[in-house]
Amino acid sequence: MTTTQAAAAFPAAGTPSGAGGPKQSGSTGGTTTLGSGATGAAEPAATRGRTSIADTVVVKIAGMAAREIPGVHDMGGGLSRTLGAVRDRVPGGRPNIGRGVKVEVGERQTAIDLDLVVEYGVAITDVAHDVRENVIAAVERTTGLEVVEVNVTVNDVHLPEDDDEAAPAETRVA
Repeated sequence: MTTTQAAAAFPAAGTPSGAGGPKQSGSTGGTTTLGSGATGAAEPAATRGRTSIADTVVVKIAGMAAREIPGVHDMGGGLSRTLGAVRDRVPGGRPNIGRGVKVEVGERQTAIDLDLVVEYGVAITDVAHDVRENVIAAVERTTGLEVVEVNVTVNDVHLPEDDDEAAPAETRVA
């Protein structure tokens, strides 16, 4: 088995972010090189070449894993959810899986921040715990990166009557 190498190193504790630290992803679209293998016919086939993972890949994996957890209604802050709802209604528009997800990716590690809207009545701490476990497992299994932290921010609670606003109101008189 070979060790993985990358183009940028994750900073040591206390190192400022601007000093060769991780890239923060949102819509910036950076990539992380996981394997920079040797070249030549004498090398094993699995080590010939390089593997690069775009930051948006980690964003999408984390977003999908968070949405799988019961009790998560939506993701993102108020403005991003509003813009996402408009985009979802446009013909041909696709939902943004990465909404509410920010990542920092280093050489072999990643840190993830999630903004959630939870359903009313669920235990927020239990949902946050389950989201963390699922996101860490999915990202580590799929990318091979070590997830050092998953920060969960609950921005809103979805109430049952929020769905009723779309239903027509009954009239009291005939």
